[in-house]
Amino acid sequence: MTAKISYGDVEVGTELPPQSFPVTRATLVRYAGASGDFNPIHWNEKFAVEVGLPDVIAHGMFTMAEAIRVVTDWVGDPGAIVEYGVRFTKPVIVPNDDQGATIEVSAKVAEKLDGNRVRVDLLARSAGLKVLGMSRAVVQLA
Repeated sequence: MTAKISYGDVEVGTELPPQSFPVTRATLVRYAGASGDFNPIHWNEKFAVEVGLPDVIAHGMFTMAEAIRVVTDWVGDPGAIVEYGVRFTKPVIVPNDDQGATIEVSAKVAEKLDGNRVRVDLLARSAGLKVLGMSRAVVQLA
């Protein structure tokens, strides 16, 4: 599979379609099973509060993975991601209710690079707070 987006068709400032990702406690339990990260701050409210958190929080790597989906959906090929990095700025707090939390992600092309690559900057927010900082991906385009 190759990128469905052509380098020549992309300009700096091109906005990728934004997406929202719901997160519930059940989502976190499934992610814990898949990742092997069973830290109780991600599923045990009593423990999370005892260590100073406001409630259960989503795994950082889960939040990071949800955010990059905006880019992989846009480019059409997860293998087109050449580099990806973030700073975790605020946790995604996941209350124990039917609604849970939502991660809202937007992204835009910030720079055109050599070799048909672009740098995409992402913005991830939850409950109105920026949850990922310096969130950037380098993407290989067609």
